[in-house]
Amino acid sequence: MVGSTFNRRRHERFVLPPMYTPVTVRLGARQEREGHCYDVSEGGVQFELDQPIDLGTAVEIKFEFPGKDDESARTVRAFGNIVWIDDSEPGPVRMAATFTRFAHAVDRERLFTRITSGQLARAA
Repeated sequence: MVGSTFNRRRHERFVLPPMYTPVTVRLGARQEREGHCYDVSEGGVQFELDQPIDLGTAVEIKFEFPGKDDESARTVRAFGNIVWIDDSEPGPVRMAATFTRFAHAVDRERLFTRITSGQLARAA
């Protein structure tokens, strides 16, 4: 479908300021990697880390929306799976994870509140 405007995504994505949106990705009990998010949706998050994580890997994701309010009010914790990796460029590896569940109901509420606030720009 060349030239089609069909969007296969279930959830609209929103741009995050990468240097101001830290992410911690946990693989198992003892391995954590830190990086930055660059977009988020109700269904998942895209981020970059220094090292890739294999496709299909189950991860715990914690990220913080930028802002001046208390850190606990900006933090979202969720569980998911790595579904996309782009390591074609030198430097940090870009990845995406889909959410399978949130750590607590309040985490989903925080995410939904932020993406429906009108303060985030829609991603292309």
